[in-house]
Amino acid sequence: MTDRDRQPEDTTAATGEPVVSKPYIMPDDPEPGSVELLQKEAAEARDRMLRTLAEMENLRKRTAKEVADSKLYGITGFARDVLDIADNLQRALDAVPAEARAAADPGLTALIEGVELTERSLLSALEKHGVKKLDPQGQKFDPNFHQAMYEVPDASVPAGTVVQVMQAGYTIGERVLRPALVGVAKGGAKPAPAANSNESNGAPN
Repeated sequence: MTDRDRQPEDTTAATGEPVVSKPYIMPDDPEPGSVELLQKEAAEARDRMLRTLAEMENLRKRTAKEVADSKLYGITGFARDVLDIADNLQRALDAVPAEARAAADPGLTALIEGVELTERSLLSALEKHGVKKLDPQGQKFDPNFHQAMYEVPDASVPAGTVVQVMQAGYTIGERVLRPALVGVAKGGAKPAPAANSNESNGAPN
């Protein structure tokens, strides 16, 4: 038998294990352990870290805002109850006519001044906690802060001007604690309609 007639030897006989070909790697995928793969993994890790830091910063800001809001608006119910005291003090002062105050004896004058001092102290204490009194007299009516109770014919001011305040309003922070109850002017007569442009120019009809 010649060498040409011999069958090729089985490669599995020598080692006892089948020969496994090297897996094909896509050109875009770096080989394991290569510099390109390490750089890609580092970039992905850095991106995840930056996203995590951004989420933590957003969480910190939200938590800080919630704490600040809780501190500011947590007294809303208490502040509403205190407003009744402020209203009563104002009613007590309004009950004394200007003529009686001017001709009051020293005892009544001291009483009025004491009520005024108490009212100022109460309003000052409320302002320290973010509660401010609204005084819309003479201002343009704003439905976000005022509640119109009636209209007043008053040609001396523009329509929509607050001319009377029945009950003071209050805000707490950026929110309305209680709208002011007001009377709004109807305003003066409407201006006459503009003349026809042809007539104003003297053009014939």
